Amino acid sequence: MGPVARLAALLAVLAVLALRAGDPARAAARDDTFSALTSVARALAPERRLLGLLRSYLRGEEARLRDLTRFYDKVLSLHEDSATPVSNPLLAFTLIKRLQSDWKNVVHSLEASENIRALKDGYEKVEQDLPAFEDLEGAARALMRLQDVYMLNVKGLARGVFQRVTGSSVTDLYSPRRLFSLTGDDCFHVGKVAYDMGDYYHAIPWLEEAVSLFRGSYGEWKTEDEASLEDALDHLAFAYFQAGNVSCALSLSREFLLYSPDNKRMARNVLKYEKLLAEGPNPAVAEAVIQRPNVPHLQTRDTYEGLCQTLGSQPTHYQIPSLYCSYETSSSPYLLLQPIRKEVIHLEPYVVLYHDFVSDAEAQKIRGLAEPWLQRSVVASGEKQLPVEYRISKSAWLKDTVDPMLVTLDHRIAALTGLDVQPPYAEYLQVVNYGIGGHYEPHFDHATSPTSPLYRMKSGNRVATFMIYLSSVEAGGATAFIYGNFSVPVVKNAALFWWNLHRSGEGDGDTLHAGCPVLWPTSGYTSMDRNSADPAAHALKTKMVAERSWRSPVAFQRSQKLG
Repeated sequence: MGPVARLAALLAVLAVLALRAGDPARAAARDDTFSALTSVARALAPERRLLGLLRSYLRGEEARLRDLTRFYDKVLSLHEDSATPVSNPLLAFTLIKRLQSDWKNVVHSLEASENIRALKDGYEKVEQDLPAFEDLEGAARALMRLQDVYMLNVKGLARGVFQRVTGSSVTDLYSPRRLFSLTGDDCFHVGKVAYDMGDYYHAIPWLEEAVSLFRGSYGEWKTEDEASLEDALDHLAFAYFQAGNVSCALSLSREFLLYSPDNKRMARNVLKYEKLLAEGPNPAVAEAVIQRPNVPHLQTRDTYEGLCQTLGSQPTHYQIPSLYCSYETSSSPYLLLQPIRKEVIHLEPYVVLYHDFVSDAEAQKIRGLAEPWLQRSVVASGEKQLPVEYRISKSAWLKDTVDPMLVTLDHRIAALTGLDVQPPYAEYLQVVNYGIGGHYEPHFDHATSPTSPLYRMKSGNRVATFMIYLSSVEAGGATAFIYGNFSVPVVKNAALFWWNLHRSGEGDGDTLHAGCPVLWPTSGYTSMDRNSADPAAHALKTKMVAERSWRSPVAFQRSQKLG
C-alpha cells in the first residue's frame, strides 16, 4: 500500500472511530451533546484540536513524500539513461546497495509509523471529549423530528434548504445565509438510525437520497465515509421489502449485484423476491402506504404540528377588542417609572406577553450563569426523574443567591404579577437550552394527578408560569397552546405569562402547551421558566394586584384532605 493510500486508510479508521466511540459511561460523561446547542458548540473545540493534529501529520507526511519522490526521481533517471553502463563499478555497487539496503529502508521506514503514532496518540487524548455514538443517533432522530413537524422535504434538506412540501406546493421555511449540503454518507447514517429502529417511514427517503448521492459520486472514494453505494442499496432494498414493496426491493438488489456479484446473501434475496412476485403480488401489499410511526402518548399530534407550522389560528386584536396592548404598572411603585409593554395574546386561557422584560445584558448574564450547570432535561416518571425523547433540551436551576441581578429580576416579576416568587411559594429559575431539533411535546405545567411528585413534596400545585425568552430563534421554537388553538413565536427578551389553575384551584385544561422543535436557533436559549407553586395564588383576581392573602403549602394540603 502506497503512502497516500495509507494516509487515506488511517483517516477512514479515524472517521469510523469518531462515529462509534462511546460506551454508556462515556455517553453519560458527555451528557447528550445533541440535546443543547451550547453542548454542540463546545464540540467544536475538540475538532479544532483534531484539525491541529491532522495538520501536523500532513506536514510530516508531505516531508516524507518529498523525500520519497526525490529517491524515486533519482532511481528513475538512472533507468531512463540507456547509456548508463552497468559495467561501471560505481554504478554496479550503487545498484546492489539500492536493492539490498536502500529499498529496504524505504519500504520499512519508521517515519511513516511515527507520524501515524503521533496522530493516534493525539486522537486518544481528545477522544473522551468527542460526542458518543448515542449523540449521532440523537442528532439523526432530531432531523427526522424536524422533517415531521415542519413537513420538510428530505431532498431539500440534503441540499441544505428547508422546504415544506405539501402535494405540489413547495414553501421555503428558512433560507440559510450559507447552504450546507449533506453527503451520501450523512444521509445513510440518518436512514440507518431509522432502519435500526424498524422505522421504514423515515428510513426509506433518507436511504433513497443516500443511494442517489452515492450513485452520482461512484468511484470517488472519500476518506471520511464509512458507508458505500452497496451499503445504501442493501439497507434500502430490505427496507422496501419490510414495507411491502417487493418490486423495489428486487430492483435494488439486482443493482447491488452489479457492483458486488459474488455476494451470496444478496443473490438469495433476489431469488426470494422473484419467487414472491412470480407467485402473484398481493394487491393489498402492492398498494400499501408506509405509515408514519404512531406516538401513543401524543393524541394531539396533528394539532400540535399544525400550530408549529402555521403559528396558530388566533384571532387578531381587531376581531376581539379584549385583546389589547398597554403599558403595565400593576399599581406597583416599582414599575411606575418604567412600565412594561403588555400584549394580551389570549383570553381563555389567559396568556400575556410582556415585551422587553429583560435587557440584552441581563439575558446574556443569565445564560452565562446557567451554562456551567446545564444537564439533560428530565420529567417525572413515578419516583424518578428521567430523560425522555419527547423533551429534548438541557436545563439548569438558578437560585437568586447566585447573583444580585437575579434578585432584581425576582423583584420585577413579583411587581408585575403580584405573586411571591420566593420559595416555597415559587420554584427557582429554570434556564433551558435547546439543541438540534430541541422541543417539548404537549404537556401541562401543573400536576394533573394527586399522585404527582408536586403533592408528595407538599409544595402545592403550580399556579402560574412566567417564561422569558433569552434569545431569538430564526425559525421554529414557538410555544403552542393545543386546546387554545394558538401559538406564540419566540420574541427575544419578552416574557410569556399564563395561569395554570382556575380560581377554584382546578387545573386549566386549556393550558396544554408545547415547545415546538427549534428549526434554526441562534444561541439555543429560548426560555427561562419561573413557575409559581403557591397554592393560595388562585385566590387572586385575573387582574393582578399587589394585595394578596397567602396560605402556606402545608395548610393547603390539609384543607384539601379535609374537603
